[in-house]
Amino acid sequence: MAHSSALHQTEHGSNELRLLYDIGSLLCEAPDIETVLPPVLETIARYLSIHRGIITIVNRNNGEIVIEEAWGYGTGEIEKGHYQPGEGIIGRVIETGNPVAVPRISEEPRFLDRTGARKGEDTRSLSFICVPIKAGNETLGAIGIDTPYIPGVSLDSVVKLLSIIASSISQAVKLRQDREEEFAKLREENERLQAALHDQFRPSTVVGNSKIMRLLYQQIEQVSPTNATVLLLGESGVGKERIAHAIHYGSPRANRSFIKLNCAAIPESLVESELFGHEKGSFTNAVSARKGRFELADQGTLFLDEIGEMPLPAQATFLRVLQEREFERVGGSETLKVNVRIIAATNRDLERLVREGRFREDLFYRLNVFPLIVPPLRERKTDILLLANYFLEKFSKEHGKKILTISSPATHLLMKYEWPGNVRELENCMERAVILSTDETIHSYHLPPGMQTGGDGATRSGGLTEVMDAVEREILIEELGRTGGNVARAAANLGITERMMGLRVRKHGLR
Repeated sequence: MAHSSALHQTEHGSNELRLLYDIGSLLCEAPDIETVLPPVLETIARYLSIHRGIITIVNRNNGEIVIEEAWGYGTGEIEKGHYQPGEGIIGRVIETGNPVAVPRISEEPRFLDRTGARKGEDTRSLSFICVPIKAGNETLGAIGIDTPYIPGVSLDSVVKLLSIIASSISQAVKLRQDREEEFAKLREENERLQAALHDQFRPSTVVGNSKIMRLLYQQIEQVSPTNATVLLLGESGVGKERIAHAIHYGSPRANRSFIKLNCAAIPESLVESELFGHEKGSFTNAVSARKGRFELADQGTLFLDEIGEMPLPAQATFLRVLQEREFERVGGSETLKVNVRIIAATNRDLERLVREGRFREDLFYRLNVFPLIVPPLRERKTDILLLANYFLEKFSKEHGKKILTISSPATHLLMKYEWPGNVRELENCMERAVILSTDETIHSYHLPPGMQTGGDGATRSGGLTEVMDAVEREILIEELGRTGGNVARAAANLGITERMMGLRVRKHGLR
């Protein structure tokens, strides 16, 4: 009889040995064991003359069984191949860890044909064999094949042969399973981080509730959905980069790249390379081609901080890109087109730089489409305590400390200080205070020395005695506040006599 069915081939031990030898060779010679599964299926198909075959893998997180590799199936059919443990023949094999041989598919009610691959076929002439792929006691997946049905002939030899093959490829399947699960985790983490970025940089989290900040939020909300170029103006430390993030994450480009470049931090000779990229060999040390910030920000947002520091030669090239939205890499001739939104920021007076000939007038007008002025902290005094408490909570969590309050004297100093470094200075100040605090409270002596003698940010002129007096005064005020002004009880709590307490109260002019 001349047909090459699975049974006919397995009757010849030499064919079995050749099949196992070829599969063993594939596993030994494959440069990447994770890519060996497709040729394994092709080899099984060639030796056993199967109609179709699949390798399924179990997702450890949700238990779902999916087709990982297939032979003889269409793409649409593979996509339908999802099963749960115990569901159908494949699900039963995964659940029990035992092989199943179905002599005639048409007579097995548990056979699902979920893929629809056998639609229109005479399933009375098809057998189905499915064996588990196991690593120790864990079932990782299964191999399933369709073979021609031959009346009265046992399928045991094919089951044994497939079981040997399943054992041989179990390591390859485990690596594929691990890789798929790692990809899934990375996707979930990426989605989580994207959501966190959206939440972190949405305008409502730019802390501040003063009238001037509410006006700024309104302007951010108006410009964010557009593609307009935005120019952020304000002193150093006011939070211009955070505003740029808020605009980006409030725009249709939110899921695309947010690329930033500090123009003041790049040597003049490298500014154009950083912005537009360079080709291999275009200058010394250009050992390979490199994409510039414009290419990296394509379809997203490019944030140029300290734009006032950009050298004049680079300004000319940058202006052309703003106008044409196309450029060439340094040392290259290919014209590249990009779709990038520009947000620029500076703490310099650009109009004065234009008058002095240090900034191109035409570039200034290109950037000044929608200027936003970010106010200094001294102009939004009502936001100081709001920001201080925000940073208090942030750094308490970050440093694993339980800091609950800011004392009245410390609050007074925070409000009186002029904050030349703006929000950045306040943030650093609060982190320092959280680190120094030992009693769940931020005291005035936890604040920087320059804040403890005045509100102008000047360096302290006093010495140790002045600092000790300030600390003593704050301790007395807080203890008298706790005892409702009871001097005797306050003295007892501080471990001093009532007479000493009275002297110190008078010294500091307290009531």
